[in-house]
Amino acid sequence: MSFQKEINRRRTFGIISHPDAGKTTLTEKLLLFGGAIQEAGAVKSNKIKKGATSDFMEIERQRGISVATSVLAFEYNGIKINILDTPGHKDFAEDTYRTLTAVDSVIVVIDVAKGVEEQTEKLVEVCRMRNIPMQIFINKMDREGKDAFELLDEIEQKLHLKVCPLSFPIGMGYEFKGIYNIWEKNINLFSGDSRKNIEDTIKIDDLSDNKLDGLIGEKAAKELREEVELVEGIYPQFDRESYLNGDLQPVFFGSALNNFGVRELLDCFIEIAPKPRPKQSEERIVKPDENDFSGFVFKIHANMDPNHRNRLAFIKIVSGTFKRNAPYLHVRHNKKVKFSSPNAFFAEKKEIVDISYPGDIVGLQDTGTFKIGDTLTEGEVLNYKGIPSFSPEHFRYINNADPLKSKQLYKGIDQLMDEGVAQLFTLELNGRKVIGTVGALQFEVIQYRLEHEYGAKCSYENLNVYKACWVEPTDRKNSEYKEFLQVKQRYLAKDKQNQLVFLADSQFSLQMTQQKYPSIKFHFISEYK
Repeated sequence: MSFQKEINRRRTFGIISHPDAGKTTLTEKLLLFGGAIQEAGAVKSNKIKKGATSDFMEIERQRGISVATSVLAFEYNGIKINILDTPGHKDFAEDTYRTLTAVDSVIVVIDVAKGVEEQTEKLVEVCRMRNIPMQIFINKMDREGKDAFELLDEIEQKLHLKVCPLSFPIGMGYEFKGIYNIWEKNINLFSGDSRKNIEDTIKIDDLSDNKLDGLIGEKAAKELREEVELVEGIYPQFDRESYLNGDLQPVFFGSALNNFGVRELLDCFIEIAPKPRPKQSEERIVKPDENDFSGFVFKIHANMDPNHRNRLAFIKIVSGTFKRNAPYLHVRHNKKVKFSSPNAFFAEKKEIVDISYPGDIVGLQDTGTFKIGDTLTEGEVLNYKGIPSFSPEHFRYINNADPLKSKQLYKGIDQLMDEGVAQLFTLELNGRKVIGTVGALQFEVIQYRLEHEYGAKCSYENLNVYKACWVEPTDRKNSEYKEFLQVKQRYLAKDKQNQLVFLADSQFSLQMTQQKYPSIKFHFISEYK
């Protein structure tokens, strides 16, 4: 198959939502349709031993939530699909933000009963800023929830999106009879049997056909006709160009748990979703069909296989082809590197690939040479933008709880920080280590992983810090900067990249410092240069 055809048949997307909207369940069912798995796992039930395929970390299985992005690839109808299933929990939002730099489109999952929730709003805002095309899946239609039109209004108002329903529910909860597929002009009848791979589909070109009354009953048929007429009158017709530009968002309804409405979403998705898109680097825009390879690291994961203590860097291929054993330039280190066993992913299962194309996600064995945001090319110096570290919101001293395991502790902290799980700051005054996280739950994850993956134990002490700000002086030699270093010494630290950080203990203290030292800039994102 030609290089251009390989690019055209790839779809790389992320699934985002508020926790518990059914995101991981939807991922499972998409894999089921792709024939990638034979049986879907129950994500939440601890009684069922089989866990969700995309939740492969032990702590995820115990808690029933996703704490790290997982990558899954499968083929469906001749299309190569790469799914990035992201954590929904706000404490792991930074992992999700970084993952959104590696996707070409997004599916947003919304719970029919809860509607638009806080975390969904934040994630959709990031997608809107980046003009990422979005499809919306309203989930759990077999449960009682909000009226379909009420939900569509809520999506438009809270998420500031322009929706275009491509399917519409027939009833809801106990009254849920199925879905009318506006995109394909057919009806799917709901049986409530989650073991059925594909529900019965009945072709209906014209809703005024009497056949509809026999299928779903006169009352439901009358309601459906009125509602679809309203949809066609109120909402814009689907326009692919508007969708690709991020100006129009198609909406589907269904029940992921019951495997209902998922095929419609997937069939439409592979038809309309974008193939790999150009990406802006600091130097220029890079197009997928360029001959020379380039790609960037958007995620690092230590201990994918606890038996081997291995570390993988996840690379999104932007242009050209990535070949096994070929030499590539590590731009930050300015040296050539080769990879003998690049991996393609299926959650924690991996297989070695000889060649990968734009849109693909490849896992590279990493001995500590990569950090998030690194670029690999065939020789050109490129730096891809938009993979920042955000200012943490929670801070604690980290202490060694087992002096005999110091080496393991520091190795573990070092590797987990490279993953972007949290940020490490070393105080200038006494060298004490401080962990900063976006959410409090991350401290638990770090403690758990240090013990179970590195055999090290840690304890925490509270630290009163309001914000971490990266310090940028206009002139390192002027007296104002020297005075700042002296006066604020006990609040200064270095991050893992040796950048100077000011740990402000309150909002008032930060404002006073900014006023007193106007020649110094204080940044809340590390990628300020």
